[in-house]
Amino acid sequence: MVNVAGVIQVGPLESVTVEAFRDALDTMCLGPVQVTLAALPHLRARRSGRIVNVTSIGGKLAVPHLLPYSVAKFGAVGFSEGLRAELAGSGISVTTVVPGLMRTGSHVRASFAGRSTKEYGWFSAAASAPLLSMDAERAARRIVAAGLAGRAEVTLTPAAILGARVAGLMPGTTNRLLGLVRPLLPGPPADPGQTGAEPGHRAQERTDSRVLRGLTTMGRSAARRFNQRRAAST
Repeated sequence: MVNVAGVIQVGPLESVTVEAFRDALDTMCLGPVQVTLAALPHLRARRSGRIVNVTSIGGKLAVPHLLPYSVAKFGAVGFSEGLRAELAGSGISVTTVVPGLMRTGSHVRASFAGRSTKEYGWFSAAASAPLLSMDAERAARRIVAAGLAGRAEVTLTPAAILGARVAGLMPGTTNRLLGLVRPLLPGPPADPGQTGAEPGHRAQERTDSRVLRGLTTMGRSAARRFNQRRAAST
């Protein structure tokens, strides 16, 4: 059984609503819990099985402008790690997958709040960068191999491996560094009441930067490969 469904909203805390937190928690934390509880009786009856929970580096360290996502992913990591301990000796293995940025083209389907065009710009560039993100098919092969081997955890992308280790060894320093990142991201909207979000493909349509188009070439190619919405027009 593989728990992999996810949603993401990018934006400053000032533009985030309680509904965004609920949506993230329902999809990426409570969703895996409910599916797992439904499947466990069948796996226990067989006395064997493999559960793979795809979480995120966002569940190891909380990056600014991704707070609902990180809250849900922290919960998913805790559930997955605790589940492995609960099922020890049962014949059912649990693997926690901790990906960094995946080059799936999903930035066109992510939600962007606040200064949505600027939020889309930095996130889409990062999600497309070859040194920061990983090709989805390569990631899938590693996830399948880790699940079949019954590994406790697998972290994908060098940046995610480094981030998880630094956060584990120096949590205070990591928080201070992330605090330094926040001022580099887009500020909140001029209207403090602006809390709506829009999908990435709409922000993309308003973006005419040749530089950004160059930086997101690989991401747009991935969007076409994996049938992301509006990918054909990019």
